[in-house]
Amino acid sequence: MKINTLLKIKVCGMKYSENIKAVSALKPDFMGFIFYPKSPRYAGTLDISVLNEFPKTIKKIGVFVNENLENILTIAFKYQLDGLQLHGTELVEMCQKLKSAGYTVIKAFPVAESYNFKVTKAYEGSCDYFLFDTKTDVYGGSGIKFNWKILNEYTGETQFLLSGGISAEDAVDILKIDHPKFAGVDLNSKFEVKPGIKDVELLRKFINEIK
Repeated sequence: MKINTLLKIKVCGMKYSENIKAVSALKPDFMGFIFYPKSPRYAGTLDISVLNEFPKTIKKIGVFVNENLENILTIAFKYQLDGLQLHGTELVEMCQKLKSAGYTVIKAFPVAESYNFKVTKAYEGSCDYFLFDTKTDVYGGSGIKFNWKILNEYTGETQFLLSGGISAEDAVDILKIDHPKFAGVDLNSKFEVKPGIKDVELLRKFINEIK
């Protein structure tokens, strides 16, 4: 069994300045900021100066749901984002345009059964990462896991991040996932004190185990 020790960590749903500073000190690979107004973690009032203090090693990722291209690029410029995560029904063309503009592009796909991976084929080459999350009736994280064994059915060329109900107790099982395109994990609700505020010590423990 191969043990993956080079996994990337994405901490998503960041909102409040002091908490952002504390989590950035843990040096995750990505930090996500949700620009979807219906989310309880909506980051529309972010303090830009806090983001400007980030270490260069942390990529700032803006998360969008069915937003138009102009608004995405406007927000990306305003907050000096490094990457863009698309969590709705965005088309391949939008992914290609954002990638051509120099951004790291992450496209989220809801997963319930192995056949859900078929739709990813059209997005090959237009995204840097896919993100596989639990399929729900609403946009955004559910805090619920899907059956990780389904990942074995993914045969695409694009690296993927795993999302959906990941908790601190999952570190051992995550390190056992043996898939050549498994690049890292996306952490959110199971590491929160309340929506938008992360438990820094819980994250520290998890990151130390994974890294």
